[in-house]
Amino acid sequence: MNAGWLDRNLKWVFTLPAALYILLVVAFPIAYTIRISFYEWSMSAVAAPKWVGLQNYASLLADPRFWGAIWRTLYHSVPSLFLETVLGIAIAVLFSRKFIGSKWVKTFLMLPMVSTPVAIGLVWLLIYEPSIGVANQLLKGLGLKTFSWLGSVTEVIPSLIIMDVWQWTPMIALLVMAGLTTLPSEPYESADVDGATAWQKFYHITMPLLKPTILIAVILRTVDLLKTFDTIYSTTQGGPNFASETLNIMVYTEAFQYLKLGSASALLMLFFLIIMIFVLILVMVKKRMEAMQ
Repeated sequence: MNAGWLDRNLKWVFTLPAALYILLVVAFPIAYTIRISFYEWSMSAVAAPKWVGLQNYASLLADPRFWGAIWRTLYHSVPSLFLETVLGIAIAVLFSRKFIGSKWVKTFLMLPMVSTPVAIGLVWLLIYEPSIGVANQLLKGLGLKTFSWLGSVTEVIPSLIIMDVWQWTPMIALLVMAGLTTLPSEPYESADVDGATAWQKFYHITMPLLKPTILIAVILRTVDLLKTFDTIYSTTQGGPNFASETLNIMVYTEAFQYLKLGSASALLMLFFLIIMIFVLILVMVKKRMEAMQ
C-alpha cells in the first residue's frame, strides 16, 4: 500500500523539498517584510513595533527624497541599459567571427563580469580619484578638461554609468553571442545569392532573429540595474549630498543607519512594485513580438 501511494504521488514527493525551500527562503521573508511595513519599528528603541497602517507608505510618497531616489535610479538604469545593449550587440557581432586570438579576447572581455562588485568599485574609486587617478591623468595628457567624477553632484551618476557599462556590457555580449550560434544559415545563403550587403543581412536577418534573445538579456539586466547596490555603496555610499542615492541605497540607509525598519520595509515594497512593473512591461513586449513572428 505504501509503495502504491508513493508511485501515485512521486511527483509531489520530489517537488516538496524545492517547494519548502521557496516557502522558507522567498515567500516567508516577503510576507514578513509586508507585515513590518505596516508598523513603526525602530531598532534603536526598546519599544515593541507599533501598528501605523499605511502611514509609512504615505510618508514615503510625500517625501521628496523618495521621489529623488526614484529619479536617480532611473537616471542610472536607463542610459546604462541602452549603452550596454547597443555595445553588447556590436561586440557580439564583431567577435562572432573567427580571428587569431579570438578565444583569448573573449575570455579577457568576460573578466569584468565575473569580478567581485565591491572590488570593482574600489578599483574605479582609485581610477576616478581627482588628483592622481588614471582618468584625470589621461585627460590631462590629451589636453582635455579634468572632472571631479564621484565627488561632483552633477558628475557622479554619469561616472557610475561608465563603471556599470564597463562591468556588464560583456553579459549582454555573451547572451547575444549564444543567440548568434543558434541562427539558421539558410537566410544568409539566400541573401548572398541575392547580393545583399553585410549591413542589409544584419538589419533584415540577424536583428529580427535575435530580438527574443536580446529582449531576454534586457529583462535580466533591467532587474539587476534597478537593484544595483554594491558598486554604488562601495564608491559613493549615496553621496555627495544624496546625489547618487538610488532606491536600493535609500533602503539600506533607512534600515541600517537610521534603524527605521518599518519605513525601510515599506520602501522595499514600493521598490518591489516598481521592479515588477518594469518586468511586466518587458514581458508583455516580448509576448507581442513573439505573436507577430
